Amino acid sequence: MLADLSPLIAATAEWLTRAYPACGGAFACALCEAQARQAATVAAWLRYPTAADAALVGMAGPGGSARLDGISGADGADTADEAWRSWVDEIVASWAAALLADPALAADAVAALAGGDHTRGTTPDFRRLLAPDERDRRAAALLRHPDLLAPVARLHRAELLDRLGRGRALVA
Repeated sequence: MLADLSPLIAATAEWLTRAYPACGGAFACALCEAQARQAATVAAWLRYPTAADAALVGMAGPGGSARLDGISGADGADTADEAWRSWVDEIVASWAAALLADPALAADAVAALAGGDHTRGTTPDFRRLLAPDERDRRAAALLRHPDLLAPVARLHRAELLDRLGRGRALVA
């Protein structure tokens, strides 16, 4: 079974960096991309926690960026590179946006990955997501702006909170 989420992660991170581009030159673009990729990785690993989940999304496909493009105002019309957009996962993008906008939520999400299929035997470094330095923050000013991310982040925020055990408490 193919359990590789890298095409989905790469496409979703690409969508995030195109919708919320870096502020600055080439180095800023690299820093912004690293943050988007880390957020998309954490979100994808939470969304598809087992090898079987990852294999299923690999077979069925993640759905594409059409709805996200409409919500964010991102230009999805460049026909020359349309294929990558089919690998964008709307829920992963929404969760990644929520993580980028909320450091406490990002810390909870990374903690929730411990002992899972994707982190077994490794200690992934999500420093740029969890503890961005001043250069990271400047480069990703748009990518981390809560007001700009809100329309995308709120799409599936409730599901993310449920996955992290932070859903609404039941009232007796």
